[in-house]
Amino acid sequence: MNSSSDLESSLSNRLRELARVFLKLGTIGFGGPQAHIAMINDEAVVRRNWFTQQQFTEGLAVCEMLPGPASTQMGIYTGYVRARQLGALVSGLCFISPAFVIVVAFSWAYFRFQELPQIEALFLGISPVVTAIILGFCWKLGKKAIRNWASGMIAVTVLVVTLFLKVNVLVQFIVAGIAGLYFYGPKGPYNSNRTPGSNSQSHLLLPLLPSLPLFPIWLASVPVETLALSSFWGWERIEEFFWPLSLFFLKVGSFIFGGGLVIIPLLEFEIVEQLHWLTRTEFINGVAIGQLTPGPVVLTAAFVGYKVAGVLGALIAAIAIFTPSFAFIMLAAPLLLKIRRNLWVKGFLQGVTPAVLGAIAAAAVPLAQVALVQETRFYSVAAVVIGMGALIALIRYKTPTWQLVPMGGVLGLILGQL
Repeated sequence: MNSSSDLESSLSNRLRELARVFLKLGTIGFGGPQAHIAMINDEAVVRRNWFTQQQFTEGLAVCEMLPGPASTQMGIYTGYVRARQLGALVSGLCFISPAFVIVVAFSWAYFRFQELPQIEALFLGISPVVTAIILGFCWKLGKKAIRNWASGMIAVTVLVVTLFLKVNVLVQFIVAGIAGLYFYGPKGPYNSNRTPGSNSQSHLLLPLLPSLPLFPIWLASVPVETLALSSFWGWERIEEFFWPLSLFFLKVGSFIFGGGLVIIPLLEFEIVEQLHWLTRTEFINGVAIGQLTPGPVVLTAAFVGYKVAGVLGALIAAIAIFTPSFAFIMLAAPLLLKIRRNLWVKGFLQGVTPAVLGAIAAAAVPLAQVALVQETRFYSVAAVVIGMGALIALIRYKTPTWQLVPMGGVLGLILGQL
């Protein structure tokens, strides 16, 4: 009996310690996913010896293999290693919660005051910075993803198909993954164990992309014009939009391969162009708000949810988009550790990665137009200069995004006074 009591006490102590650590990290975790992962490593490996560096590296490899924000999943995985399913739940929720509260607060302020000249001026400087962040991410991802002819063709095909044929990017990710099995699987011409280019028919899979039907989605009954803002709590909307928000963000959360910014093409295609929940200007400003928070940028989902159905909508969207991450780690972590080196799994992901690059580049085009084409030539030139400066700061000087976004806001406010 004493042994059982000691076990319960030990578990409760572990859960409290996980809660303290990840509430702190969720509050101060500025700097993007790599900074988050470094902070988790410092707390879990260096300071507390919860597991070895090798175990941490193996867990990180699993998280980077999965769809979803890798840093958040690493927090969930750390909790899982420390206290199994309960630990995973506690660490994940504590890591996400502070940023969620901040996003909801910023969303309320944005929609409440967006017509004020000062807010318009603020985002005059922030929007070009967000465009630069997206392009900078494309640059970094491109250096990793484009390794041969096949990956380059996948990226270009997805870019063209997304821009001109408007095929759902989720469909393209799936087909790109299948193409990856062909190119990079155990018998693929670009598998590391074979000579690249040994199969001259490998290009035949790529033309299949444009012919695929749109991926089905349970749609809300919304008019062609953009949806009006919900009330603060969203009680009048939540019954109508509970399932559309839940199913849409469950789907998105299951396909965020390659980092949090993958959410941009997934959301922009359907939320702006099909569902008309947000205007394109609201969308890019929502991405900016996601960049301002200490948590993962996928919490842009909470911004969308707030517009659609208030605080309740934000909560539903956040729960839905993170549910796949919790499910993968809590239910399948031991299996994932075994299959992460599987050549079929690696081949599928090697096909998806360049597709992600093409989709994000395609999404950046209309967003750049919104950010850089302003009411006057002076403001347009200023926006281009801010965007170029931010891009140089990102690529050349490795300036953190959480520093660049406020700097862009300050420049916007200054320009607004001219």
